[in-house]
Formats: sequence, C-alpha cells, structure tokens
Amino acid sequence: MTTFQELWIGEKTLAALTKKWFITPSPIQEKVIPLLLQGEKNVIGQAATGTGKTAAFGIPLIEKLTPGGKVQALILAPTRELATQIAEEIDSLQGNKGLKVMAIYGKQSYEIQHRALKRGIDILVGTPGRIMDHLNRKTLDLTNIAYFILDEADEMLDMGFIDDIETIFKGTNPEKKVLLFSATMSKDILKIAKKYIGNYELIEVESTTTTGENTDQTYFEVQERDKFELLRRIIDTEPGFYGIIFCHTKADVDGLVSKLNDEWYTAEGLHGDLAQKQREHFLQRFKDKKVNILVATDIAARGIDVNDVTHVINYAIPQNAERYTHRIGRTGRAGKTGTAITFITPREYSKMSYLKKVNKVDIKKGVIPDIKWVIEKKKDRLQESIQGVLEKDSHKNYIEIADRLVENKNPRDIVAALLKMHYESDFDQTKYHNITEQTRETRFANKGGQTRLFVALGRREGYTARSLLELITKESGVQGRDIDDLKMMDDFSFISVSSNNAEIITSAFANKTINGKKSIINRAKESEWTKWRSPAKRDEWWWDRGWRRPYTPSRGGERWPRREFTPRREFGDKTAYPKREGSSFPKKEFGTKRSFGKPSTNEGKKDYPPRSKSFKK
Repeated sequence: MTTFQELWIGEKTLAALTKKWFITPSPIQEKVIPLLLQGEKNVIGQAATGTGKTAAFGIPLIEKLTPGGKVQALILAPTRELATQIAEEIDSLQGNKGLKVMAIYGKQSYEIQHRALKRGIDILVGTPGRIMDHLNRKTLDLTNIAYFILDEADEMLDMGFIDDIETIFKGTNPEKKVLLFSATMSKDILKIAKKYIGNYELIEVESTTTTGENTDQTYFEVQERDKFELLRRIIDTEPGFYGIIFCHTKADVDGLVSKLNDEWYTAEGLHGDLAQKQREHFLQRFKDKKVNILVATDIAARGIDVNDVTHVINYAIPQNAERYTHRIGRTGRAGKTGTAITFITPREYSKMSYLKKVNKVDIKKGVIPDIKWVIEKKKDRLQESIQGVLEKDSHKNYIEIADRLVENKNPRDIVAALLKMHYESDFDQTKYHNITEQTRETRFANKGGQTRLFVALGRREGYTARSLLELITKESGVQGRDIDDLKMMDDFSFISVSSNNAEIITSAFANKTINGKKSIINRAKESEWTKWRSPAKRDEWWWDRGWRRPYTPSRGGERWPRREFTPRREFGDKTAYPKREGSSFPKKEFGTKRSFGKPSTNEGKKDYPPRSKSFKK
C-alpha cells in the first residue's frame, strides 16, 4: 500500500499530514499529487465527492509555492461553504510553512477582503461572483498566478457561472497551470477543457468503496401531504439519528425546519438567503451535534463536510442523477455505513426509475413504519437508555428520593407514574396520522395527485372528445377545464380528475349502467388501463369482441378470420354496430361524414375486419 512518504512530499507537510492522521493517500491523491509535483502538464481529475480532491491539489500547492506578496494560486469554488472548507483544509495541511490562505465570497465585507489582499495572499479561494467584483474594482491582480484551479466544476456549470469563469480565465497569466476537478465529466466540461486548457492529462478514479456499497439506499412512495408524517416516523425509529434533509427551495427549508421544531425536534436550516454569520453558526451547531437535523438546499449544502452523518433524506427528489450522487455522498464516508432515503410522490415514480437506471444502483422500496411499531421502538430505546444508566452506575444521587417514593407505594406503580409524567406524549399513538401506502394500483388510480376514471363510452358510440366532455359536464356539472388527460378508444375512454370531482362524476353516473350491472363511469384499475397498451392484452380484448387482430405483414403470422359475426360495414353504413343490449344510456348516432374504409369487392373470399389506425406502426 502506497504511503504519503513515497510521493516525495516534504517533511513539514508530512508532519502536518501525520498530525491529521493521514497515512495512506486516496486513489485520486495517489495519481494526482506526483503529476502536479512534476509540474509538466495541466490536469483534469474526476472522482466522487468525499474522495480527498482538496488534498490532491492542496498538497502540491503547498510544496511548490513559497510565501510572497501576491496571489500565486486561485481556486474557484461554487459556494461559500466549499470555499471556506478548501481554505481551512489547505491551511491545516501546510503546517508552519507560512503560506497565507484566504477565502473570499459574497456577503462578506469588501473592506476586510481588500485589506487582506493588500497585505498579501498566496493562495486565494473564492466564489466566481466575488472574484469578478474584485477584478472590476481593480482590487485583485491575477496576471502573475502560477495555478488556476476549478473545484466542483460540474456544479459551477449547473449554477450558471460559465461566463464569469471565462472572464476570470482571460485575465490570468497565460503560462499558468490549469487544474480542473469534478465529480462528473460532462460534455460541457470537456468543451471548456478543449477551449481553455489545451494539453491536459485526464485522471479518472473510481473509488474502491462506492457510495452504493457503503450506503443503504431506500425510497418511499407517498402523497405529498404524508411526507412529514413519514419523516417523523423515520426519525423516531432510528437510534442516534444525525442527518441532512434536502429540499428544493428556501421556502421549503424554512417551512420544514419550523414544523420539526414545533414537534420538539432539534433542527437548523441552511439556504442562500441567510447571512454568512448565520450560515456558519448553524453549520457549526450541526458539526458540534448541538442539533441533529440539518435541512438544506442543494446549493447551500455543497461542500459540507461533516463526519458521522448517519442519514441523508431527499425530502424532495433530486432533479438529476448527478445531484442524487452529490446528496447521498454526505453519508457513508471514510469506510462508515450510512442510509440514504428518498421520498417520492406517485407522479415521480418514473424519475426514481430513471435514477436507478442511470446510477446503476439498487434503490429498494421501503415499508412505511407502522404506528404501533414506532411506539414499540421508542419504548425499546427508553429501556436501553435506562439500562445504560444502570450499567454506568450514575444514578446513586437519586437513590434517597427513590427510597422515599417506594416507602408506602408499590415500586411498579411509582415507575409507571414517572413514565406517565415524562413520556405520555411520546407514547401517544394519536400524535401520528395514517399514511396511505402507494402501490402500483393506487399510483395509477391517483396519477399526478388525480384520480383516473374509466368511461365505457368511445368512438363507436359516436362520441368525440368534445361531445364526451359536454356529456360529463351536463350530467355532473364538472367543467371540461377540470378534466385532464382524456384518452379515447373505440369502446371506452379514460379521464383524470381531482379526487373531489371523481366523487361527483361517479355519483352522477351511478344510475346509468351497462347491462344493468356496471355504471358507465368508474374508478379505473391498472389492468383496464393496460388492456389497450399491451399487445398481448390487446389481442385478448380484440378476440373477446369477435375477431382477431388485423393481419400486418411486418408482424408475420397467418391471417386469422374473425369467428363471427357482424357483416362488414359498407361505406357510410351507420348501423354496423348495434346498440349494446341492456344499456340505459342512449347511443349517439354516427355522423354522415364518418367512414370506416372502402367497400369490399372480393366476393366469395374470406372477410376480414378493417385495419384500425391504432394498430398502424
């Protein structure tokens, strides 16, 4: 196994590494450090989050640079937190070499930054926006830098910093060495490399312990309204919960933090609208474990490096596969195990399938914790806590009062009374609410938060989309604008409406039945929906109506004659499809312009059904 001593690192730096318990380099460090120490080529490095990229470029900078009065290396980072973290990490690695390292970012005093720059900075870490501001104010000179480093380049591109990066790049020394590090390697990054970096060495490292191996990945499918209830159950059943919860927007972060604190959980929020001192204070409280829950947006959480995070919860599903990787990379680090949980709504099921496919990971569907099971877990935790106090023998100061309490009472009653006083609300099942578990059937029936309805009327009854909507509006009062995703077939249709409108429509059509049994409009089942989508189901459906699927040469096979029944419709025939027997709903007459093919002229030959448009390729 390679050690840092074998990478030709100086004694001072080795001493600082040993002090931080850095013994063996990570794969990205082992490949990049020697390459940068030789100083011959530009480097593009790709490695997953949490694999030691900062030390990979920070150690060579410490070895190559000497203290001076001007900026010698510029490191761009997408967020303030990451910029601060990089500066602190490099400063801790240099020992007593004396290099001046500083992070500058927005919402920090220009005056303080300007004075520090005038005194002299050797390694400058900053966000693109603030670096641009100093360049425009002529308070920063980059014409003599020796190293230009882009860290987390993929995230900077996602945040729209490309124009700022190009402007900064043009104002730097043409002879500098360029280093670019990213968790992913997109086409946009490679375009930048081709345009600005010139000749470079590409270092791609796959971590020997991937996030999937160290992290148990699970998803829960619930309605939006049930997410907070599910979150409470997960926190209550996980001993030592210490996690980061991701939301999409700042408003979502503030709302969730407020809800958690109202329920007596200790939580802090992190997003871009907070003042820098607040952000640093909240993050430090989380690092010190004074709070065990940190709610954050993707941007605010970028660069957060906190040890021992047990859980990452995607309260809102990530927008892409790369962001999912970045999020769950906050846990399961440094050889430790972690848990990543994603909440999805029924309409987001396809997104979860996409994440599993792109990231090539097995994300299992979780079972929603039952209320009784949650209460039992909390009781077990209490019992374990009491057992721990007894084993540590730290209850001696309370024995005197315990003797007084049990003097004239049953000890079991005394213990029960104490539990009631302090844990009654914790073990109260009414504090939890029911969660509707989403299955394949309910996902279909409540597509996108709506209810899917089956309508036993189609084109063969002479209905068009417009006339069908007019009929539903006339009978139920539900307006056409409130009906979505209308799918019309020959014999039936599907519509999507809200749950309230679904009740109104089904009630209005309850007495209008087919064959005196089933009403014309009902809640759809997944099996009904797939009958016309699946070729196998469609063949069965076609045969049940008296004929086989029309022959298509490209599909092969033989021509199958229909078993029976109705003579072939002639051009303009309006009586080919008789009214359904037993239907209490009137059949709409066909329009005179509607035709179903040309009349047959092959007398004496077998008759086949007309080819339907729905079967054309």
